[in-house]
Amino acid sequence: MDELLDFSGQVALITGAGSGFGRLLSLGLVKRGCRLVISDINEEHLAQTVALAGSNAGNIISQRCDVANEQDCKAMVDSAMQHFGRVDIAVNNAGIAHEMSPLHLLTEQTMDKQWDVNVKGVLFGMKYQIAAMMSQGSGHILNVSSMAGIGGAPKGGAYAAAKHAVAGLTKTAAVEYARKGIRCNAICPFYSPTAILKDHDSPESQAQLARGTPIKRLAQPQEIVNTMILMLSPGNSYMNGQTIAVDGGVSAW
Repeated sequence: MDELLDFSGQVALITGAGSGFGRLLSLGLVKRGCRLVISDINEEHLAQTVALAGSNAGNIISQRCDVANEQDCKAMVDSAMQHFGRVDIAVNNAGIAHEMSPLHLLTEQTMDKQWDVNVKGVLFGMKYQIAAMMSQGSGHILNVSSMAGIGGAPKGGAYAAAKHAVAGLTKTAAVEYARKGIRCNAICPFYSPTAILKDHDSPESQAQLARGTPIKRLAQPQEIVNTMILMLSPGNSYMNGQTIAVDGGVSAW
């Protein structure tokens, strides 16, 4: 195996692993030698991810985690330390969108839900992931933000605010913990047909979104995950504090 893609001996935590990017990333890392602790709020979907790992399933610990619950996030790290003795990689991927709404019609309930899952969920994960990484003197955290985290998102204001907060947490952690051997980066995908895109699940709606990109198509989920794997590569050891747009060229306009 190419050493740039060889994760043998490493231990990764991945939230939101029951579907979408989290599932694909879990399968991509475990087949490259990584040992995993994966979680999702949906235990049935999580079990499907483990089953898809086939002969590699023995290298996966899975458990239910509501990332809005701090103790659930702590329990993931505790599992990694108990079973594998370390945490090399942490991917805070779990997140939710909200129904399209102009800013002046957003409700407090919508904003609170975005903050609970998309912001506090990342913060709670990082809190315990960083503590474990500090004990070993190394680690890499990858947070899943969004193009809505580095630009505007018409009718997605609460989501945009939350994903901007993820970018802020990422950059702050990158500065605070680099001297401890811990790096933190974020990936910011454009639209990709995963479950979070439920308001745009028709071919017509997706075609309309695609027209807003220079490349004139949406990203396939595997394309986003391929970039995540490259960002997490053992050879990518100097990137820190970056919010990487994977957007078909949207941010170039």
